[in-house]
Amino acid sequence: MIMTLTSTRISPDWPCQVKTPGSYDWERSAVKWLRELVPARYAGYPALIRHPVLLARHAQIQVQQEIRVARTALQTARTELPVLGLPESVIEHTIKLYAAEVLQLQHIARSVRAVSAALATRGTAR
Repeated sequence: MIMTLTSTRISPDWPCQVKTPGSYDWERSAVKWLRELVPARYAGYPALIRHPVLLARHAQIQVQQEIRVARTALQTARTELPVLGLPESVIEHTIKLYAAEVLQLQHIARSVRAVSAALATRGTAR
């Protein structure tokens, strides 16, 4: 009998820090990565640790709030930063920083959604 190995297809947004779903210890790697995305004080809450899908939900909310903050900072930079007496070069650099941060956070949000979906699928398969 010939056995074929099928690889688990994962999203291109899957974070490299998290092992492939179904592999040994993948959930632990997911929890470790998700814990890095939420404020440190949340890392010790037993409910979030015992229920990775709950941790993923909180991480999704956290990242969405960070996106809002970065977008607000970007949208208000041209009007609010000159009032602080900052040179134009610093303002331009800051605007580029905020724009890059929004893109990075959007990528992280997609990664969290991918991990969250995998955790939810695992939860319903039990």
